[in-house]
Amino acid sequence: MDEAGLFLRFGSALAIGLLVGLQREHDQGERREKLFAGVRTFPLLALAGAGAALISDLVVSPWPLVAMLLGVCGLIAIAYQANTRLGRLGLTTEMAAVLTLLAGVLCYHAHYELAAALAVAITWLLSLKVEMHGLAARITRQDLFAVLKFAVITLIILPVLPNVNYGPKPLDVLNPYRIWLMVVFISGISFLGYVLIKALGPRRGIGLSGLLGGLVSSTAVTLSFSQRSRDQAGLAYPLALAITVSWTTMFLRVLAVVAVLNPALADLLWLPMLASAAVGLAYCGYLYARQRTDETGDVEFSNPFELRPALQFGALYAVILVVSKGAQVSLGEAGVYLSSLAAGLVDLNAISLSMAELSVGGAVVSLGAAARALMLAAIANTAVKGGIVLSMGSRGLRRALWPGLLLMAVTGISVVLMVT
Repeated sequence: MDEAGLFLRFGSALAIGLLVGLQREHDQGERREKLFAGVRTFPLLALAGAGAALISDLVVSPWPLVAMLLGVCGLIAIAYQANTRLGRLGLTTEMAAVLTLLAGVLCYHAHYELAAALAVAITWLLSLKVEMHGLAARITRQDLFAVLKFAVITLIILPVLPNVNYGPKPLDVLNPYRIWLMVVFISGISFLGYVLIKALGPRRGIGLSGLLGGLVSSTAVTLSFSQRSRDQAGLAYPLALAITVSWTTMFLRVLAVVAVLNPALADLLWLPMLASAAVGLAYCGYLYARQRTDETGDVEFSNPFELRPALQFGALYAVILVVSKGAQVSLGEAGVYLSSLAAGLVDLNAISLSMAELSVGGAVVSLGAAARALMLAAIANTAVKGGIVLSMGSRGLRRALWPGLLLMAVTGISVVLMVT
């Protein structure tokens, strides 16, 4: 190895150590207590790891590296005992030190991406102590059990599900492995929004409720704020803003799901979906300008990792797969549009996954037909939520929302017809 390569590897280790060390030094200053390692010690630990790896290479033996690891662990144990006598319990800094040493070893072996990712993860976890403790305090026992049940079923059951298609031809579209994989995928997106809501706490601005709620369930946002509008007529525009934000997020969510599963379909769908989202965003600006408020808004969401809703979604997705394929076989593209329109009235996620699945390579449904069908489903789903507003919302909320609903629907349908 040439000198330039060695300097690069040791320099990378030094930079990683400095990153972690700066965070520890900053945290030490905020808490006004002494830690056993700071802005100087962590770079030295990373360099020690790289140096021990170099010596092990030179002597063709792992023992120099093992000796360094044992020596550092011994020093950490002594520091931990000293902190314990002072009443300071915890191994966070000590474990960060061991991982920084290992990051230095990775740098020597030119695993720069992994070492950098490890350093960022360490620094991120160290910096978010207050937020992570707050999140843990807000998670209920039911949330924890729901996640554990879903993790067991996903990690144990998913790998053993048969990855073959069942059903009589041409309706052989039921693949247990892929159906459950889609359940995991959609639940994961919903869970991301759910965790963000938990992390930010129950006192959120109305607009932010709409944004995060759109990741979990825009229908829940619409239902909750429509009911609230009857009791708080003066909040018609802020509540309309939150609902419109959740609808806009829904269009972006559908596009993201399709892009992951079928990029070719996303190439046709991105313009109409983004056009509808852009119109929704512009209308949000109008609603925001009409009335501002410091009110907060709470929406009740169930944990998306509950087993029963996951099984229900899997069953719905399977039914829509079969119905969409059957409609396409019997009625051609008209059948696809009818089934998508009907499915969109019930659940947009299931039809999004179905169209993305059936249009891969244009084998069952053409990409153009799938794009038009998905846009119809999105408009139908938005219309259902518009119906919720009309039936449950106050007069002021209905007056504030209907122009935005109409503009988003007309824009999406017009653009998808032009590009497909």
